[in-house]
Amino acid sequence: MSVVAPIGPVYQAGTLSGNPLAVAAGIATLKKLDDAAFRTLDALGGLLEDGLGRVIRRSGIKARVQRVGSMFTIFFTDLDVTDLASAKQADTARFGRFFHAMLDRGFYLPPAQLEAAFISLAHTPEDIESFVVAAKEVFPKL
Repeated sequence: MSVVAPIGPVYQAGTLSGNPLAVAAGIATLKKLDDAAFRTLDALGGLLEDGLGRVIRRSGIKARVQRVGSMFTIFFTDLDVTDLASAKQADTARFGRFFHAMLDRGFYLPPAQLEAAFISLAHTPEDIESFVVAAKEVFPKL
């Protein structure tokens, strides 16, 4: 810990980082997760990826969905996004317009292109479909 600020040169920050209540809640959540939960999250992520993929293909906009399990990000690029350098080639201005248009429709995504969004067990297939429908409305305006 001597290398972490304020003593050391490494700055570390994050929402609820080191907060004892947040750590306890995280541990309790991890104890409740089982294979079925992870299969459900992956299935919901697949629904979202497939739906957004259709929206993207039909729009003609150069974009792609990067997803692992229930984490996803939309990159506005025609390049494969495999690392930070390729991610930085994406059109962040277009992502900003997408973010605000989705927010106007009630969907709060991370506001920065290089952050991931998360699906939770509280989400339903109907929630995913609503998100895809909103994206279908938004893409032609981008």
